[in-house]
Parts: sequence; C-alpha cells; structure tokens
Amino acid sequence: MHGIQLVALCGLLSTALGSAEVSLPGSKAYTAPAGFPTSAFASYHLSPAKPTAEPQPALYDAVLNITYPTNLTNPHTIPDNDEDPVFFPPALANLSETQTQVLLKGLVAQVSEIIEGNNINGNCSKCIAILNIAQPAAVLVPEALPEVMVTLCKKYRFHNNKTCEEDFETSTFGSVWVQVLRYADIGGWDGRQICNSLSSSFCPRPYTLPTNITGLFPGPKPCNATAPKASGKRVKVLHMSDFHLDPRFAVGSEANCTSGLCCRANNDNTALPVGQILSPATPYGNYKCDSPYDLGLAALQAVGPLTGTSKSNPLGWTVYTGDLVSHDSQNELSRLYVEYAEDSVYGMFKTYITGPIFTALGNHDTNPEAIDSPHKLPGPLGQQQSWNYDHVAGLWQNNGWVSEAQSEEARLHYGGYSIKNTYGLRVITFNTDFWYRSNFLTFINTTQPDNSGIFSWMIDELQAAEDAGERVWIVGHVLSGWDGSNPLPNPTDLFYQIIDRYSPHVVANVFFGHTHEDQVMIYYANNGTNQSAGSALNTGWIGPSVTPLTNLNSGFRLYEVDTGDFNIYEAWTFTSPVDSYANLTSTGPTYSLEYSTRDTYGPAASWPIDSPLNATFWHRVTEAMEKNRTLVSLFNTYQGKSSVQSPTCTSDACAAAKICYMRSGSVALGQSCPQGFGSVQSMFTGKNF
Repeated sequence: MHGIQLVALCGLLSTALGSAEVSLPGSKAYTAPAGFPTSAFASYHLSPAKPTAEPQPALYDAVLNITYPTNLTNPHTIPDNDEDPVFFPPALANLSETQTQVLLKGLVAQVSEIIEGNNINGNCSKCIAILNIAQPAAVLVPEALPEVMVTLCKKYRFHNNKTCEEDFETSTFGSVWVQVLRYADIGGWDGRQICNSLSSSFCPRPYTLPTNITGLFPGPKPCNATAPKASGKRVKVLHMSDFHLDPRFAVGSEANCTSGLCCRANNDNTALPVGQILSPATPYGNYKCDSPYDLGLAALQAVGPLTGTSKSNPLGWTVYTGDLVSHDSQNELSRLYVEYAEDSVYGMFKTYITGPIFTALGNHDTNPEAIDSPHKLPGPLGQQQSWNYDHVAGLWQNNGWVSEAQSEEARLHYGGYSIKNTYGLRVITFNTDFWYRSNFLTFINTTQPDNSGIFSWMIDELQAAEDAGERVWIVGHVLSGWDGSNPLPNPTDLFYQIIDRYSPHVVANVFFGHTHEDQVMIYYANNGTNQSAGSALNTGWIGPSVTPLTNLNSGFRLYEVDTGDFNIYEAWTFTSPVDSYANLTSTGPTYSLEYSTRDTYGPAASWPIDSPLNATFWHRVTEAMEKNRTLVSLFNTYQGKSSVQSPTCTSDACAAAKICYMRSGSVALGQSCPQGFGSVQSMFTGKNF
C-alpha cells in the first residue's frame, strides 16, 4: 500500500474512533511464546523440539479406533495416488473388451470430428454435442470412460498433461464426471452448466431461473414479522473459519513455488536451479501456504487472551464456517487424510476454545474435494460421502458439541444439523457443497434448486422455529452471493427466498467462510429488487481465515451478542501479520485487534450506539461508502486482513463494485455487479471507468 493512501486510511480510522479508546473484550494483543506447545497432543511421531521440522502428532481417532500412520503426513512421503474406493453408475450392458474398444474408438473419432470440423458452429454447440456423444458410453461402459477423457484432454491440450490426469483420471474426478454424464440432462440446462464449468469460453454461464415459491412454505409470513427486543444481556461468540491445517508443511522448503500449494518438499520454484530455495518456509507459515501446526496453535492460544475468555469465563459458543483440510492436489488427498485433519483440528478446538462449537462442513472437508452426492442418486452413489458424515458426527458428539440425536441428524443431512443452545438460540448448519460450482454432481438436475433436499429440511426447521418463537442463526461455508463467482444460481435464489420469508423475526444472522477474506453481504426484501435501509432484512457475515492462503494475513472474529434478540452488537476482528514471521526468533506470531466494526463504520453510518449491527446498519454503511470512497478503501484493506499483499481499491469502478457485492446475497445479484474486484488475493482484473 502506498504511503499517501495509508495515511488517508489511518486518518479516516482516527476520525471514526475520535479521541475515545476502542472498547476491547480482552487484551489488545497476544504474542505466542516461542516453541511448540507440547501439551497440545498426548504423543508425537516426531518431537516438536526439532526447530527445522513441523511436529508430527501421533493422533488417536476414537471414532475410527485407529492411530494415524506417520507416512500419511510425513512431508517427504506425500502420496501421489488416491487409492480410495471410486463409484461408477452400473453398466447397462455387458460388452466384451473388443466391443468396448470399438465403442470408445468410435467415440474418440466422433469427438475429434466435432472439434476439428466445421459442421457445428460455436463452442457451446460443439461442447453439448460432445457430451451427447459421450453419454451413451457413460451408460454402457462407465468404467472405461475416464481413460478416454484423459486422452482427449491431452490430445487437444485442454490442460497440461498433469492437470488432465488430476482432473479426469478414475482415482481423482473421472468417476464423478461419468456419474454426471450418466444422469445429467445433457440437452438442457445441465449441459450448458457442465460446458460453462469446463470453460467459460464454451458456454455462457446459465442465468438464474426464478424460484417458484407457490407451496414452498407451510404458511405465509406473519404480518407482524419483527425481531424480538434485546434483553441487554450480552455474550461473547467466536467466529473462526478456514483453518486449512497443513500437517505436510515442510519448514525451509520453497514458500514461493511456481504453482499449487507452497511450503511443500515436493513443490519447487521451477524458475530456479533444482535444489535452490528463493523464499524458505518459516515455521509459522507464508503467504502462499496453508497453516502449519505452529500457526494454527498460535491462533488458538490467542483466542482466550484477546476475547477475555477462559475456562472459568467461557465463550457463549463458537461458529466454525468450514474447511479444515489443506489445499493439496486431488491425487495427494484421501479419506484418511481428511479424517486426520478433522480429528486433529477439532481436537485442538476442544483443547483451546471454551464453550460448544457449531460447525459446517467446507468444500475441502471431503474426498474427492468438494464432491457431495445427493441421496436421490441410485444405490451406493447416493451414499458416497456417508463415511465422512459418520466421522464428523461422531467427533462432534464425542466432543460434547451435539447430542446423539443431533449426531444422527448430521449423518442424514450431509453433515448439517439443527440445535438449540443453552441460551435459547437455534443454530442450523448446512452443507453448501450442494450449491458450490466445483461439486460437479450439482450439475445433475440443475433446474431443481433443491436436488439434495437440504432446503426442504431447512424450511421445516425454520417453520418449527417460527411456531416456537425461536431465533435462528444459519451457518454454512460457501457464501451465497458477493460477486456470484462461487455458487450456482438457482439454489442461492431459493436460499434468498428462504431468508426473505423468515427474516427478520426468525433468522437473526447468517454466517459463511470459504473466501478466506473479511466480507459481508446484505439480504433484502423482495429478492433485492429495492435495496434500501428499509428493505434490508438480514446479514451474511463472511469470516476471515486462519490460513494465509493466498496473500492474506491470519485472523478470526469475536461477536458481542444479545441473548434476547441474538443480534450482533459489536464485532472485533483480530489478525496476525504474516510478513513478520520470517523475523521471529524469540517469540511466536502476534495476534492483535485489527478493528472494531462499530467504532470503524458506526460514525460514518450515523448509527446509534445501542442499535445492533444488522442489515440496516450495513446498508447505511454502503450509503456512506457511496459518498466517501476512502471508506471503501478501508473496507478493502480489512478484506485482506490488512495484508501488505492486497491491491488497493481507489478507483470509482472498484468502489462501485465493492458496494454492489455487499448488497448481493445471491448469484443473480452478484453477477449483475461489475466483475474483477471481488477478491484481494491478487491484482484486480476489473475495468476502471
């Protein structure tokens, strides 16, 4: 960030805060002690006393009744082939090997003719024609199809050879794509979504089909639908997200690798001679790396002092908005590796975070990555990820965060559950992979926005909460809107209708993660057609990540919540500067207060000191941003958790885009915004006015 811009931002912050000190929930800063906290785990494969290597805990998993093997996470023995079971649709014919080869040879010839010929005009038409040709093979010889996909991918240089294998081999995503080909409506909306997913140059991204709400809800919204009154009693609630533990982190390896996940012994900077390191990975992490144990535990050790909580004065509760597992390429992942991360991170949470933790699964918390199958797929295909739901449900129950009944509910609802906590708030967590664009199984029946049944269950829970006079928080992972780049359009439109129907009297707040950035979205009445302070209904809080990936600082957030209306009255965000880690010798990382939401934005929004930080507040903030571009720049700085790597947002185009994203709680709204300014993890690509 340039010096003049930094001075301007500091001046704005000083004006917002005035001469008064920011009210703090605990200490203003916490510095982790040097050295690894050995009490974090009962035993180790590799002692943490060695400063040049990441410790390797010997984890015992009480749900699986196993101790994880050391070669699973050894940074020098990273596997390159996933041997987990794969699932194919049943073959509807028993072809001989000769017949199979004839069929596949004809398929390759037809695909080549379409790609190389001129009989079909336009990439979109060609792509759909190829899918139509491939679908019979998915019906007749499903297990033989991934090899053909890899061959064609390499032949036409759709990707480089390595990526073709990672994307389409049987052991990675090949069997998943075969399921999609078998059951998708290739000639309809599904085919266009598939082709757009493969490349935006093939088919344009499908637009949102308006949700038919006739008969969707058990009853109409009450005429007197207003939020309950505050009680005046406050409780502290932690929001943590995207831990992304990397137990394969290699201290001293290349932190500025050419591609993929850095700080790995098997990932170099190809511009350098073999064996030469440009930027050595520090024990606490780097900007292009996921969280080593030392960083994750430093963050967890900071929670108590910074939030002013302890075992004798615990947090009310915590929401964790998903993603525990590191960003490995698919061939390096496995069920066992996912289960290891789940057991390890939840175990650390249990040790360092007081109070119950209500968690949603992230797209990285499964294998293959982001893949979750709707139960309505036939036979075992509808239960492909039941191993994972069984595992996390067992861990949550063992940690005392859910009951046996809620554990069973999570097994049934893809890891989602509904629970009423001791303060009387109902928390509903749900699996957002069913609207995530990288869950390829969502390309089956895309015109049905609730193919998994998850929203039907959510409506039932919200209706029961309305009937009982309960307040609800909804917790997911992949955000529903912002710039519209992450989810599918139709499910997020349905979700928007659900939020509209049950806000503001039932749903108090919505929480997501996924982007690793500090963001917020506003949900309005009438599908966001009239965006005003009066029509603002609810807020989607996107939590900052613990992982620095990519080019971000590490952080987490604390809310002050009223136990009567369960609105948020203050939000403090704490961060740690990753660029300082290379110089740490006598201490660990420092986490400190980055900003208070009320003190930073409240004065600009002319917001009363006793009013909640609700959707109306955030809309007023966006109105203030329209008049004061420097306020947008400040929001942009905080979006990256004050990372020195973040691009600045000083143009009118960037400011307009950020305001538009904040007002967009669905894909339909987000896609209507100017694109190219959504993330601060790299330079903006949007066009300036």
